[in-house]
Amino acid sequence: MGKPFASYIIEDRSYVSYVKRSIHLEASLMTFSPQQIGEIDIIVAEITSNLIKHAGGGELLYRMKKDEDDHSTFEIISLDKGPGMADVARMMKDGVSTKDTLGQGLGAIQRLSNFLQLYSIPGWGTILYAKVQTNVDTYTRKRDVELEIRALCVNKPRETVCGDGYRIKKTETGFQIFFGDGLGHGEFAKAAVDKAGDFFMQSPEEDPVEIIRGIHENVRRTRGLVATVANCNLETKTFSICGVGNILTRLYHGIVYRNHMPYNGTVGLNIPTSMKASEYKLEKNQSLIMSSDGIKTRWDINKYPAVHRFDPFVLATSIYKDFTRGNDDSSILIAKVI
Repeated sequence: MGKPFASYIIEDRSYVSYVKRSIHLEASLMTFSPQQIGEIDIIVAEITSNLIKHAGGGELLYRMKKDEDDHSTFEIISLDKGPGMADVARMMKDGVSTKDTLGQGLGAIQRLSNFLQLYSIPGWGTILYAKVQTNVDTYTRKRDVELEIRALCVNKPRETVCGDGYRIKKTETGFQIFFGDGLGHGEFAKAAVDKAGDFFMQSPEEDPVEIIRGIHENVRRTRGLVATVANCNLETKTFSICGVGNILTRLYHGIVYRNHMPYNGTVGLNIPTSMKASEYKLEKNQSLIMSSDGIKTRWDINKYPAVHRFDPFVLATSIYKDFTRGNDDSSILIAKVI
């Protein structure tokens, strides 16, 4: 199951030292070198300083994870509702600042990160996404069409686990995606989603309907969940989707989008006896977006100019920034056709 992002609300300097210590401790338990841990410390310090100085506060999201080869990745996202920037490229240069500072913070973050993107709209705010890795991604495209998949999951405030979850499985013809939201929140919601995700990863079925039925039988002893399964066939260039419950699923192509209509019910408790997967044409530059009910449904990616040029995490964070309810687990998954 994809690891959720930890969230810290940065409102004043008194809390920043605790945040920096927490992230430093977690980084020291990964496989980062001492130099990289020091670089992570600087990145966190610069980001939190910028949130307070330039935006009057904001939110910090981060996670650390290891892959099967023991390579570590640190991802950090900052988001704010500050004044924003009209010229991001200029603000990235050393010595440029809107405040009485040296103007070296963003440049330092860029130099110390393996990956950095900054998205800002004047009057709306700013999103920064940075990544530090012990092993830089080396990915070779095998088909003329591929998927770039990102998922942002954030616990309900003051919860230690996330009741939303997702799994991604490679198949001979493409990918399968599971996205679920356990009823309620906390440990019991997480248990339902984890059990569903485990079944999904082991299922040999290609039809999303049959996968949903299998999950339903497998999670009957849990609290239950709402879930959507998508089969992405990169050879026939089709999405096949089936969902039960209130997972919002949209397919965007340019400024036009289509909503997938899920069936009523709760997986593990009651699902329709008759279901059929919906098929959609898969096209380049298309985005499949799923969100849990911790995200309000009124979002529209067309309000974010040029966001398609950025990593899908930037779009996911933009939606989270504007539409999280703040009283439930909040999750967004984006599968972008490239």
